[in-house]
Amino acid sequence: MAYLNVEFFSDVLKMSMTMGVILPQKTDWQIGMKGCAGDGKYKTMYLLHGMSDDQSIWMRRTSIERYVSELGIAVVMPTTHLGWYTNTTYGLKYWDFISKELPAICRQFFPNMSDKKEDTLAAGLSMGGYGAWKLALGANDTFGAAASLSGAIDMATHLVEKEAEEDDTEKAFWTGVFGSPEQMKGSENDLWALAAKLKKEEKTLPRLFAWCGKQDFLYKDNVRTWEYMKKLGYPLEFHESDGDHQWCYWDEQIQNVLKWWLECV
Repeated sequence: MAYLNVEFFSDVLKMSMTMGVILPQKTDWQIGMKGCAGDGKYKTMYLLHGMSDDQSIWMRRTSIERYVSELGIAVVMPTTHLGWYTNTTYGLKYWDFISKELPAICRQFFPNMSDKKEDTLAAGLSMGGYGAWKLALGANDTFGAAASLSGAIDMATHLVEKEAEEDDTEKAFWTGVFGSPEQMKGSENDLWALAAKLKKEEKTLPRLFAWCGKQDFLYKDNVRTWEYMKKLGYPLEFHESDGDHQWCYWDEQIQNVLKWWLECV
């Protein structure tokens, strides 16, 4: 495998950005690991971080490079700061960046990345789980599947429920990202609304994967959303097990995500 730390400029965000990129490489002599690369264009996973992290976190907390070494796929790990993969009310268009500009930049920089949606997966944890499902539901022409690990996939309800507990600083942050909870409900930032809209358009629905630990503070949000997606008829594979919000579970579950995705493409 090759690992690149890529510094580049985003015209959408009007600032320099960073992403980590793993690229397939055929190797025979690495101790304990064999690299694989096919002849054609390769499938790509966009792997998203959570609130406290950045583009480096999946490399630092998991063995993601080792897990993909024999799969012949690319992995793109961008930073999106605390933008919640959203065109924020304070003016930075993180959604336009992650859903449109970044895939175009990656395919320009790395022409061997496939431009087919069935070859393109979004995956992430916590905030990144929200972002991953949002990409599959809101940028369905680019992303054919998404996987959420301990994802904040019902933020519209979650923000309403926690509003009374927030201090002024927290309220200012969430309002800066999404607007008020009332504004978010039913908007393009509400995954339930995006899912219903895509269903009505009668397009091919994305494949969805989710895992959440039963002791996770987002578990109830996940169960509620899984049931809603099943009612809409989405092809959804969901799993639950003992666990809370930490890396030992995400390191394990990202391996299951890769197996799920590649078995069906």
